[in-house]
Amino acid sequence: MTVSDPKADQYARAAEGWTDRQYANAATWFERRAELLVSLGPRLQPGDEVLELACGDSALGEQLLARSLRYHGVDITPEMVAASNSRLGDRATAEVGDLNSYVPPAPVAATAVFRALYYIPDRRAFFRHTAEFTERKLMFDFNPRQYAVADVVADLRTAGLGQVELRPFFVPLTLTLPRAALTIGRVLERSGPLARLILRFKFSYIVAAWR
Repeated sequence: MTVSDPKADQYARAAEGWTDRQYANAATWFERRAELLVSLGPRLQPGDEVLELACGDSALGEQLLARSLRYHGVDITPEMVAASNSRLGDRATAEVGDLNSYVPPAPVAATAVFRALYYIPDRRAFFRHTAEFTERKLMFDFNPRQYAVADVVADLRTAGLGQVELRPFFVPLTLTLPRAALTIGRVLERSGPLARLILRFKFSYIVAAWR
């Protein structure tokens, strides 16, 4: 999110308890995201650093720290950053910054930006920017009913990120499913044509992109 975003006040007011209100089953949702962040594309190793842009209250950070990764969060909303640092304690940090222009003090293994593609006015410029400090892979998600897959992939390749892997993500945001249904969803994520048919109506892609 950028400083000019009209929703800034809304996010500031909602920072406390953000994850609990936004996600029907936050533990499952973020655990699955963390699993894919590690395994999709070039695999991350313990000790690798993940930079999360538009981190919210850093619920993903907890899952990454549990996997022995280092984590740093960035969000434009000071209240979200305060909530992040409260959650992270002395295990990691978050700071205020604009996802479109932030540069970390040193290169990171992976950069993640989830549920925030619509805050990026120039995708190609953003992909080029993050590629400059991302050593292993860029991870993000997008709604294929809002953005054409071919256009997103073309922007990545133009930005120098020629290797791209997409994975459907069939974990609901606002609905708690029984374990059996989640297991079926994981199978369907790899079902090819059927997964693409489902994505015409619901859910999103997770993307890993690298050089």
